[in-house]
Amino acid sequence: MAHFIFSGLLIMALNTVSSNTFASSETATFAGGCFWGTESLFRETTGVVATVVGFTGGHVPHPTYEQVCQGDTGHAEAVDILFDPTRISYEALLKLFWENHDPTTLNRQGPDVGEQYRSVIFVHSTEQKQAAQASKDALIRSKAFPRPVVTAIEEAGPFYRAEEYHQQYFEKKGVAPTCHR
Repeated sequence: MAHFIFSGLLIMALNTVSSNTFASSETATFAGGCFWGTESLFRETTGVVATVVGFTGGHVPHPTYEQVCQGDTGHAEAVDILFDPTRISYEALLKLFWENHDPTTLNRQGPDVGEQYRSVIFVHSTEQKQAAQASKDALIRSKAFPRPVVTAIEEAGPFYRAEEYHQQYFEKKGVAPTCHR
């Protein structure tokens, strides 16, 4: 097994992915409602090397799911994505993000309500920030939504891995993804 650091987390990956893939990989972090559906979407995407669900954007270190659900940690349910930019661009990931949640609902996605379900792009570089802002501006100009786009663009901070039962949730349950589709 190959080991690599992924947003401060030690992840173990199967040998089917070469260590060169990790060396050239980049991280993207998105929050767009329930992280189960968001993770499932990106895990199925060619060029994505690994995904981890967790919490970011808040003020409580190492929060639990229960703490985040209480609504006073400031964290969003998010997905950290390790991707190979030679196989998929950050802009393509942004396109998937916009197409698979409602960026006009503040602190809500479908039946999930609360600050932890807010829409946020957490950027890891100046280039990501510029690309995220350009894609948001293009979405607004397109008038694809009748309401204002409320998605925030924020600097990525500490990312805290959620409990193991949240990782690859739909695969573990043996059911088709039911959110974000």
